Amino acid sequence: QVQFVESGGGLVQPGGSLRLSCVASGIRFSIFDMGWYRQAPGKQRELVAIITRGGITNYVNSVKGRFTISRDNAKNTVYLQMNSLNSEDTAVYSCYARKTFDVFTEYWGQGTQVTLSS
Repeated sequence: QVQFVESGGGLVQPGGSLRLSCVASGIRFSIFDMGWYRQAPGKQRELVAIITRGGITNYVNSVKGRFTISRDNAKNTVYLQMNSLNSEDTAVYSCYARKTFDVFTEYWGQGTQVTLSS
């Protein structure tokens, strides 16, 4: 059974930082691309950042230079370091796993809430 345990969300002031973590189980972590989606109220879900199994990273334009995604295959964990947060970053952030070879496979976590205080 695939399971993601996400943590690190919370309430933060504009300009602040948070570090999200996602521990995955039930998958062979090292062969999956890992990422983070977010969904804000009234908006479509968007892929914020992804790191391939080879370590290549990609970000949505709105977070480039502020967010950093990383992974630790030994710990089956993917991280999202978020700096210079602003109100547009308020959303539920969900862990994401993707296998693009053989049978295409995707999994999403339940999410952790990130809220920017006014």
